[in-house]
Amino acid sequence: MTTIDPELLAILVCPETHQSLALAAEAEVARVNERIASGAQRTVAGAEVLEPVDGGLVREDGRVLYPIRQGIPVLLVEEGLVLEG
Repeated sequence: MTTIDPELLAILVCPETHQSLALAAEAEVARVNERIASGAQRTVAGAEVLEPVDGGLVREDGRVLYPIRQGIPVLLVEEGLVLEG
């Protein structure tokens, strides 16, 4: 499971809405990776996601997950992953 220093997590926000971010649960990361494997996962910009994520940071409203790859959060608006439901 991916971890983020709690002090860092406390200051990270969504680059688009400035909502707080929380570390994604393992089950959510697994669902995202299943959608990636099936070709169904899209970024906020509409691009298909091709590489699985190691973890993620979920926006407070639960609509976007920012991927964590190789221990680094990717906090670019266009790289955010649209979450279903």
